[in-house]
Amino acid sequence: MNPGSDDSKSAPSISTHPRLTQVLIVDDELSFRDVLAVMLALGGVPCKTAASAEEALSILQREHVDAVFADLQMPRISGMELLAEVRRLYPHVVFLMVTGVDEVRVGMEAIQKGADDYLVKPLQIETVLAGLERALQKKRLEQEVENYRQHLEEMVGERTEQLQSALRQIERSYEDTMEALGAAIDLRDGLTAGHSQRVFLYSIKMAQAMGGLEHELRNIAMGAWLHDIGKLAIPDAILLKPGPLTDEERSIMRRHPRIGYDLVKRIPFLADAAEIILTHHERCDGSGYPLSLKRDKIPIGARIFAVADTVDAMSSDRPYRVALPLQKARETIERGSGRLFDPRVADIFLSFPNEDWEALRTQTATIRVSTAISAANASAPRRQMILEERPLRGDHV
Repeated sequence: MNPGSDDSKSAPSISTHPRLTQVLIVDDELSFRDVLAVMLALGGVPCKTAASAEEALSILQREHVDAVFADLQMPRISGMELLAEVRRLYPHVVFLMVTGVDEVRVGMEAIQKGADDYLVKPLQIETVLAGLERALQKKRLEQEVENYRQHLEEMVGERTEQLQSALRQIERSYEDTMEALGAAIDLRDGLTAGHSQRVFLYSIKMAQAMGGLEHELRNIAMGAWLHDIGKLAIPDAILLKPGPLTDEERSIMRRHPRIGYDLVKRIPFLADAAEIILTHHERCDGSGYPLSLKRDKIPIGARIFAVADTVDAMSSDRPYRVALPLQKARETIERGSGRLFDPRVADIFLSFPNEDWEALRTQTATIRVSTAISAANASAPRRQMILEERPLRGDHV
C-alpha cells in the first residue's frame, strides 16, 4: 500500500484511547521504521523510532511509552530478549512482536513470553492499527482486573478486620459471661472466697507442666472456674450448714455435678468444659461421684482438677474447721496417688515446692479467663495476661 495514495485519507485511527501518548518502533531496518511510523501517524498515533534494542531500552528509561513494536530478528539483542527486558522493567507497556516469518509457532512463542500480539510482515495499516487497538484493549482489561484484585484484597482486609473485631467482642462477651457466672456462685457463699480462682490457677499450672495439653487448657480452665455452678440449685440450709451433713443432705449435695453439667452443656463455648463440671468429684479408684468412673475413663481435666480442689479445700477455712497447713494437703496427695488421684498429676503437683503454690494462693489480682488461657496456650499467639486489681472471689466446696 502507498501511504500517500487517496486511500490513506480514510485510514482508521486509534480514537478510543485519547491518553495514548507515544508508540516506540524498534527495528534495525530504517525503511521499515519509516513505513510503520507513517502508518501510525496516519492513524493519529504519535511514535518514536529506535534502531536497536539498546536504544529502545534507553528511550523507555527516559520517556513515557504506551506500546512497543519490535522486530523479532535484530543483531546483538533480539526481539525476544527485548521482550523479556520490557516485561521485567515495564510490565504495563503494550508489546507487539513483528516477524517476517509467517509461522504460528513463532507468534505463539512470543505471546507465551509476554507479547500482547504479533504481526507478520509485510504490514497493512488496517492490520497494524487493529492489532494495536486489540493490544491496548487487552492491557486496559488486564489493568482493570489488577485494580479489581487490589480493591478486592483491600475489601477482604477490611472484612477480615471487621470479623476479627467481632470475634474480639465475642471473646469479651465470653469473659463477661464467665465472670458473671462466677459472681453468681460467689453470691451464694462468701465463706470460701477465692476457691474458684485458686483451683483455676492451680489447674492451669499443672496442665502446663504436664505438657501436651495445649488444646485442652481452655476447657480445663473453664471447667475449673465453673466446677460448682450446680450448687446454685442446692438449698442454703445444706450448702451453708456449719456441721456434718446427714445422709439425705449429702445425697442432695452430690447432685450438683449433674445439675451443673445440665446447666452448661447446651452453651456452645462451654460444652466441652461441661464434662469437667460433671466429673470433677470422680476418683481414680471409682469411689467418686456421680458416675463412679475409674482412672483413664475420667477426663484428664477432671483428674487435674481433683488434685487442685483437694489442695485448696484442705488449705482453706471452712464453716466446720480452720485451714490446714499446705504440707498436710501435700501429704494427702502423696498418699492418695494412684488410688484417689492420677499418679501423673500427683507427681506434677509434688514436683513444685510449697512456696510456688503459696505464691498462687496469696495472689491478690484476678486474671480474666480467656486472656489467661491465650497466654498459657503454647499453640496460640501468646498474649500478656490482663490483671485487674480487685479482691479474690470464690465459691464453696
